[in-house]
Amino acid sequence: MSSEKSGGWFGGLGKSSSRLIGGIGAIFTARRLDDAALEELEDLLITSDMGIDLAGEVVESLRSKRFNAQVTPDEVRAALAEQVLARVELVAKPLRLDTAARPHVILVVGVNGAGKTTTIGKLAKQYSDAGKKVMLAAGDTFRAAAGEQLEIWARRSGCPIVSAAAGADAAGVAFDAYSQAKAQNLDVLLIDTAGRLQNKKDLMGELQKVVRVLKKVDATAPHSVLLVLDATTGQNAIPQAETFRDVVGVTGMVMTKMDGSARGGVLVTLAEKFGIPVHFIGLGEGIEDLRVFDPHAYSRALVGLES
Repeated sequence: MSSEKSGGWFGGLGKSSSRLIGGIGAIFTARRLDDAALEELEDLLITSDMGIDLAGEVVESLRSKRFNAQVTPDEVRAALAEQVLARVELVAKPLRLDTAARPHVILVVGVNGAGKTTTIGKLAKQYSDAGKKVMLAAGDTFRAAAGEQLEIWARRSGCPIVSAAAGADAAGVAFDAYSQAKAQNLDVLLIDTAGRLQNKKDLMGELQKVVRVLKKVDATAPHSVLLVLDATTGQNAIPQAETFRDVVGVTGMVMTKMDGSARGGVLVTLAEKFGIPVHFIGLGEGIEDLRVFDPHAYSRALVGLES
């Protein structure tokens, strides 16, 4: 899969780290670690979407070790990176393909605009470049542009695609794609789905239908259900994760648009609250910017530590 240069992580999380670097620097330059400083730090962490629990634990850790001592911004950032790592390394798990399942079916879900279609395209290219035989299924039949976008990725990655007319039954597309991928003995089937708000029961019901139809042809399918979340939505990602997990049994997450957000800390909250594996992070527009999640690189880049 894609390369893991630490510089890419550092640059990709620039907006989130800039906010923390500036805030920590303003609080702790030539200042003792007193109650007022700790309160300001806690507020900064909460507004950076780190979550109230993490913010409180970081503050209490610093209070117990260094209270009323002179501390540098770098010491605070290093302590924060340790706390972040302790939480996210538990969910950092690569997406492993089941070689016994041919095809390994990956159903991709999420709300409108999260980046599902682009994520599928990038995964298809990466898997194809790694020698896997991949098929795409354009299960977003509500948005014509989604099918066109997936067609472009199919051509770019050299992968076959199964699609249908606008408004067609998404479960039918999934069924046709599975049948063709099975007949061709392909390795991976990536299924796109229409973006849907987590509070729309009828649309979530359609998603459940896709899962039911897949299970009729393969009781173990879908083998992976990837939830794509947009980092720029911050804390709004939490109810999305909860609902999709309850409705379709999410097995892993992809966090996109980390490079365009100052709210990259929400991943820490998601990790602690749900414990769902985090497989990939989107740090830019290029194919190589869909990275396998590296908890060490993320933790240090988030607080502005390059290595």
